[in-house]
Amino acid sequence: MTTPSPATQFAPTRWTLVRTARGDSAEGRAALAELCEAYWNPVHRFLQREGRSDDEARELTQEFFARLLGRGGITGADPERGRFRSYLLGALRHFLGDRRDHSQAARRGGGQTPESLDAAEHGTEILPPAPSIPPESDAYFDRQWAYAIMDRALRSLEREFHTAGREDQFALLKPWLVGDHSTLSHAAAATQLAMSEGAVKVAVHRMRRRFRDLIRSEVSQTVDAGSSVDEELRYLVEILARG
Repeated sequence: MTTPSPATQFAPTRWTLVRTARGDSAEGRAALAELCEAYWNPVHRFLQREGRSDDEARELTQEFFARLLGRGGITGADPERGRFRSYLLGALRHFLGDRRDHSQAARRGGGQTPESLDAAEHGTEILPPAPSIPPESDAYFDRQWAYAIMDRALRSLEREFHTAGREDQFALLKPWLVGDHSTLSHAAAATQLAMSEGAVKVAVHRMRRRFRDLIRSEVSQTVDAGSSVDEELRYLVEILARG
């Protein structure tokens, strides 16, 4: 029994979406909306980790992405500047610092207007970090980013099994992908799937290999042209191990 065939072509890279999202068009807004949906959880969990309630973190996440969507805040993103996760974290820091400064100005009666997320047009370094966020929080954001990458790869794999009409096999063997198979043996899975134990082990091996391929694809979509995908993968594995 064979596993689902790999896709002949992966989806457009995140940087391709970024370039498209720069335009003030329906296509651009759709591309930016896809980016926001893909990386909602890392931003939301990062904000929660700073001590905000779930409701407050959710509202801030909504406001952050609404600002990106509504004000062309992604115009400064450039694949030559580095990884997309680094850009997004920088944008989030700038958003929080800008929001804090605006709040302080309002309390003083200043009523200053927040500046654009794209500070490059003013001749300054793009997206300077807000001093209120400690450097050690970078690792937490990157860990949530890694979880998001894995989740997207897992959902892509699930769609492949669904297309092949093998949803039951995916549901039963999925625990071997996420390290949660302590209550199910290969023999028990084989009985439920009406397969031999050897066939189940082969299916698990192929699922894991395909899962790794999909993770690699997701990672390759978020790094700049000069970066090593292997280097980024090693970093994400390391950052997950620290958690």
